[in-house]
Amino acid sequence: MGVATALELAARGWSVTVVEPGPLPRPEAASTDISKIVRMDYGVDELSTEMMEEAIPRWRAWSARWGGGLFHEDGFLLLSRAPLAKGAFEGDSLDTLTRRGHRLERLDAAAIARRFPAWARGGYVDGYLNPVAGWIESGRALSRMIDDARAAGVVFLDGRDDGGSDADARVVAAGAWTPKLLPHLAGALWAVAQPVFHLLPRDPEAWRPPAFTVWAADIASTGWYGFPANADGIVKIAHHGPGRRVDPDAPRTTTAEEVERLRAFLGESLPGLASAPLAHAKTCLYCDSFDGDFWIGADAAFPGRFVVAGDSGHGFKFAPVIGAVVADVVEGKPNRFAARFAPRALAGRRAEDARFGLS
Repeated sequence: MGVATALELAARGWSVTVVEPGPLPRPEAASTDISKIVRMDYGVDELSTEMMEEAIPRWRAWSARWGGGLFHEDGFLLLSRAPLAKGAFEGDSLDTLTRRGHRLERLDAAAIARRFPAWARGGYVDGYLNPVAGWIESGRALSRMIDDARAAGVVFLDGRDDGGSDADARVVAAGAWTPKLLPHLAGALWAVAQPVFHLLPRDPEAWRPPAFTVWAADIASTGWYGFPANADGIVKIAHHGPGRRVDPDAPRTTTAEEVERLRAFLGESLPGLASAPLAHAKTCLYCDSFDGDFWIGADAAFPGRFVVAGDSGHGFKFAPVIGAVVADVVEGKPNRFAARFAPRALAGRRAEDARFGLS
């Protein structure tokens, strides 16, 4: 979110300096990973859907400009253990996208078994495939964004350099470190850890599109989502839920209980991966907001400072559009997306009960 903002402000003629502890991309940052989902499926949330309708064509354009191959538009498979219905994430997403003119492929149990044979028969009886979706090689994409920013004149300084002490505006985009860096916002924002696993199947080709693609498995009840095998044969599977509140500077280790839950899920849903060795296990840190929305606006405690936070597990996919939202806020210009993300009273849903992140 910080680099996207820097790119947009530089394009508008600002002299921009990014102060970052480094190295770049920072290994501990949530976006420095092998993959992130790019999708517009957001239940009844029309605004996020609209933002992603703008972001996906830009991801295509960015990937093409970078030489192609970073955005894999393989589709997004949403599975449900019960018939799709209003009030459920999958059913609401189907209704919203269909109403907005998107062509989705509805799948019953037989179609799931035929098209996606890795899934245990009978476990998931309904769902759909959205072909306008996929995944981005997020760490590599972030590196290219940083290259683009440098080419646009953005200066990157080591975090030990206070750089910008005389700046006209400061933007804090610190991810999971936000509530630690700005403790007066700790009631609205907090860091949580979510487990991420990299599995090495014996036959990676069986775990690639079109037979296996980005998916969410009845996400409200299981919490599990994942990706097809990448070029290195790694199948990434992660969990989205309340998570564990953590210090962002603590070790990024998973627990034995989290590994046990993964194996139980695989055994009942993806038996071909049940005994696949773990190549890597870590935690991904969300900066959750109390209601699951971004937190973008002026910091009332410090004039001239703006805060960009509250990714709540779903920030990276918005990279091509979020910079303009932040830049408009900094410049005091109207933006149709910004009002919902402005600093607000602590009321409404908590992040763990809000929309689903799926990073």
